[in-house]
Amino acid sequence: MPILSLGSDDQLNVGFDELSHTYHRYIVHLEHCEPDWSTTESLFENDWLEGFNDWPIEQYENSLNTTVLYTHYTLQIPNEQCKLKMSGNYRLHLLDEDNDNEEVAVVEFRVVEPLMGIRMEATTNTDLGLNNKYQQINMVVSFNNVRVTNFRDQIQAFVLQNGREDNMKENVAPNYVNTAELRWEHNLKLIFDAGNEYHKYEILDPTHPTMGIEHIVWNEEDKRYHVFPFQCEPRRNYLYDRDANGAFYIRNSDNFENDRTCDYVLVHYKICPSRQYDSRVIINGNWTTEPQDNYLMEYDEKDHSYNATILQKQGYYNYQYLLLDYDGITHQMPEEGSFFQTENQYQALVYFKGNNDRTWRLVGFSEISTGQ
Repeated sequence: MPILSLGSDDQLNVGFDELSHTYHRYIVHLEHCEPDWSTTESLFENDWLEGFNDWPIEQYENSLNTTVLYTHYTLQIPNEQCKLKMSGNYRLHLLDEDNDNEEVAVVEFRVVEPLMGIRMEATTNTDLGLNNKYQQINMVVSFNNVRVTNFRDQIQAFVLQNGREDNMKENVAPNYVNTAELRWEHNLKLIFDAGNEYHKYEILDPTHPTMGIEHIVWNEEDKRYHVFPFQCEPRRNYLYDRDANGAFYIRNSDNFENDRTCDYVLVHYKICPSRQYDSRVIINGNWTTEPQDNYLMEYDEKDHSYNATILQKQGYYNYQYLLLDYDGITHQMPEEGSFFQTENQYQALVYFKGNNDRTWRLVGFSEISTGQ
């Protein structure tokens, strides 16, 4: 997860591509946010920012020997123009100054000041069954030297699975409370579907298939490489397969200057479930950062499959299929399977707002892995 430690040497690196060789003057605008990602209204900019806001991106380079032309832009935070003075949530807006400051992308990240301690454990002995399809999180938050007078009003706690916010557990009431800590033990609301290992593939060279790729073809009409990962079949039993829990990594077979030498290809996803669902089917991973509608799959009645084609940059990708209800809630797809043995990462975020504080600070972060 993109989380920086306040006052440390941590640095957030942001990279993105504009699909041409035409230079754009991009401006970076930062804002401080509350734990629910609403904009903080109670602070002045100089409360949380040292330096300047609305600064231009000066690092960019054109793609080299690619069928799809693009310009790669990069920026770092903190930098000489700006440093962050407070913990909490931050949203970074990328604005195109050459096009009436149109917003072209948004980056969300967090800054933590570790004032509280967090101990976590994941167990498959859950209140919904032993060694079934669930994993349960037990957690202790120690206040340390932070004065907490009313935890209900002063503390917000979030638990995530593999950094996902679509199935995040938000402000679950603890089972036990005392003057020094909060404790969650066998709490029904901290039970997650264990899910299954992510699917994965790697595109190292668009001229021939590599890991997880069935075949690649060049299309003369659109002048693009079309990549076909192996069709996903229902997974009835658990089989360990080392994955990266939704992560991705841009690279090619040369693994040199990847940011500007990796090409863009059209990736064709396909899964054949046992039936057509009333819910929509989406592709999900840490790289699916656009609105969920951009990753919707269409049902093909001829071969009873769900399909999607997405333009992606060469590299290694993890992904999973989810059901998306029309109210925005996601669920595990039955064909994907859910097994207690699945290796997952769990993250805990703890926010604190003192009696005299004007906003929430992120005062604790912890991460654990389960399984193998």
